[in-house]
Amino acid sequence: MEFFKKAAVFTDIHLGLKSNSKAHSDDCVEFVDWFIATAKENGCETAIFCGDWNHNRSNINITTLNTGIELLEKLGAAFQQVIFFPGNHDLYYKDRRDMSSVAYGKHIPGITMLTEPIVMDEVAFVPWLVGDEWKKLKKMKSRYMFGHFELPLFMMNAMVQMPDHGEIQADDLGNNEYVFTGHFHKRQARGNIHYIGNAFPHNFADTFDDDRGMMILEWGSVPQYINWPNAPLYRIFKLDQLLDNMEARIKPKMHIRVNMNIDLSHSEAKYIKELAIEQYGARECSMLVERKDLEGTSTIEITQFETVDQIVTNQLINIESENFDPNVLLGIYNSL
Repeated sequence: MEFFKKAAVFTDIHLGLKSNSKAHSDDCVEFVDWFIATAKENGCETAIFCGDWNHNRSNINITTLNTGIELLEKLGAAFQQVIFFPGNHDLYYKDRRDMSSVAYGKHIPGITMLTEPIVMDEVAFVPWLVGDEWKKLKKMKSRYMFGHFELPLFMMNAMVQMPDHGEIQADDLGNNEYVFTGHFHKRQARGNIHYIGNAFPHNFADTFDDDRGMMILEWGSVPQYINWPNAPLYRIFKLDQLLDNMEARIKPKMHIRVNMNIDLSHSEAKYIKELAIEQYGARECSMLVERKDLEGTSTIEITQFETVDQIVTNQLINIESENFDPNVLLGIYNSL
């Protein structure tokens, strides 16, 4: 028996990201509307969400809570069935699933909330694993498995590979024809395992990495990936590169960092930033200069205050140490 005819799948939307910013919340609403419309255009009767609905583990902002409820109600009304299970960011405790920020989902019509691994009609659903549950995966056999796995040697983002801690391995999932998973935001596939990519780019770890959106899976066919065409984008340019063709390089909702390899006055830099935002629709534009001193080279921003994420990212990537890999530290921070 086929559990679905055609399923639309997405993951890792992270409601409440960026200190519960309205811009991110609006992006989430727009994405879900696009997801539903695209699924309907392609004849999908089932929707599956693979974890990390919310971003913050310990508290939920009221506006974020209301947005999350609204979006689940939309999904529940749009499909014959919606399968929904928590990721690590949805859980209050990292080693337990009995308390989560998405528990209200079980009360929303049309939403099937799964909190334990289960196989139904050749389809396995595996929420974020706790304790030594990973040891049981070798015994799970299905045609399709959907989960929220932290598998070694896959890319956490475009720069950082997940290290092998000697626990769960890709081979543990070998009894399944296809494994589709959330957690790592970069879309990638190796063997039978597909990280489907998060809903849309979230930060500068996603620079020039725009393959995000949704997956459509017809029973018995190969997966089809569709990128969200109106997603926010992240770009890092050198100033001369940006000035060469600003109109072509800058897109609406784009987050931009500009490394100033040309000497400009403060007023000239401010003008370029305003042009990027006001004329070309960029969401933010940071003009960065290198400062060389006795302690080495660092990058500073001259035209605006940075967010906490930007500050931490800049500090991490500029660490010079024989004991710490900045890219690993940045990957850990972005996964929190």
